[in-house]
Amino acid sequence: MKEFDAIFIGAGQAGPFLAARMASMGRKVALIERKHLGGTCVNAGCMPTKTLVASARTAYVARNAAEYGVLLSGEVGIDMKVVRGRAQNVTLDARTGLENWFAGLETMSVISGHGRFEDARTISVNGERLTAPQIFINVGARPSIPDYPGLAGVRYLTSTSIIQLDAVPRHLVVIGGSYIGLEFAQMYRRFGAKVTVIERGSYLASREDQDISEAIADIIRSEGIAVQTDATGLSFKQAGDEVAVSFNDETIVASHVLVATGRRPNTDDLGLEAVGVETDGEGFIVVDDQLSTNIQGIWALGDCNGRGAFTHTSYNDFEIVAANLLDGANRKVSERIPAYALYIDPPLGRVGTTERQARASGRPVLVSKRPMNRVGRAVEKGETQGFMKIVADAETQQILGAAILGIEGDEAIHGIIDAMSARTPYPTLQLSVPIHPTVSELLPTLIGDLKPAL
Repeated sequence: MKEFDAIFIGAGQAGPFLAARMASMGRKVALIERKHLGGTCVNAGCMPTKTLVASARTAYVARNAAEYGVLLSGEVGIDMKVVRGRAQNVTLDARTGLENWFAGLETMSVISGHGRFEDARTISVNGERLTAPQIFINVGARPSIPDYPGLAGVRYLTSTSIIQLDAVPRHLVVIGGSYIGLEFAQMYRRFGAKVTVIERGSYLASREDQDISEAIADIIRSEGIAVQTDATGLSFKQAGDEVAVSFNDETIVASHVLVATGRRPNTDDLGLEAVGVETDGEGFIVVDDQLSTNIQGIWALGDCNGRGAFTHTSYNDFEIVAANLLDGANRKVSERIPAYALYIDPPLGRVGTTERQARASGRPVLVSKRPMNRVGRAVEKGETQGFMKIVADAETQQILGAAILGIEGDEAIHGIIDAMSARTPYPTLQLSVPIHPTVSELLPTLIGDLKPAL
């Protein structure tokens, strides 16, 4: 039996940073990872996919260069081996950086293997037993595969496997019209594939307000991507090297199928039942406001706890637990303001509640919208799709939420995130003097146009 001060199962974007913080204080820690350091973000999520997005945007800009007076001779081609190689290098550089960092921490032991609970203080890995008074679970999530008729019998891609493609698909069918599916749909359309998005619901990105969802659909369709909503009766059949996808009494024959219908936590093979760690109906580990499980001395961080599905929320989990355990603070997950981005082009930056949620709360709601074709920066760059929207409370003068779907929306939204985090009343933000010409300079104007929601 090897004794440690703390054991970490999973090396995503929360556990390793807490482990490193403890190791820097001289505590003896074990970090167990069955695959690669860095978790989804480094290996199959943010870093490789956003590298692919950058390549796809470069191809898009090159094809439209003549609109800006830039003349290119010949057709714009795509070398997917080079595209994939760029993404792989970004991942490997990040992973190597983590390996070198952790190797320099004398009291940290990085163990490659599958950790499982034997009891509330003991983890087995590679035939060894490790024990510690504190155990942190940071095992992340994986693509969830629905039980559609015939799907198990065909060759399909997930968000993890599609980034390994070294050739452009003839026809990519994306099952699922939410964030992951939409990013890959636009990306591969720009690489040159024919793309169809099939969504069972009535709207793409359905957690957004309807006006945002409809604008996203307009952006996607404007690039020649076919969108099929309200799809019923989905079924699949292998047709030689291709896949027949049937829905709504029609059939599409695709060269590739991407299943992007959500994610599930990697909690089903940890031995949680042996310890009594509580999970919900979807397998997410139930945690309190300090990210503790129902078993004393065990915490769950990152995607596996269902309290956030992003790199930044996972890292914030680390910050909360580190502050509470090591610095004597009393930080809470409930204090976190939800914020995220959809990385289609132009991107969507989102923070706080939607207009729909605000109206449902019963509070007096103010709303303001401004199309991007009235934003100087967007006009100058020739990218005027989308709009900006802000939602506020008329009584408290607090901003409740905002959405910026448009050029640089993922950056401009941070002015609202900061204001909401500081609980700055919107009239104060309206008095700021932003830099011209930027997207953010329209935030005071947007606030000035707030009117009661009809």
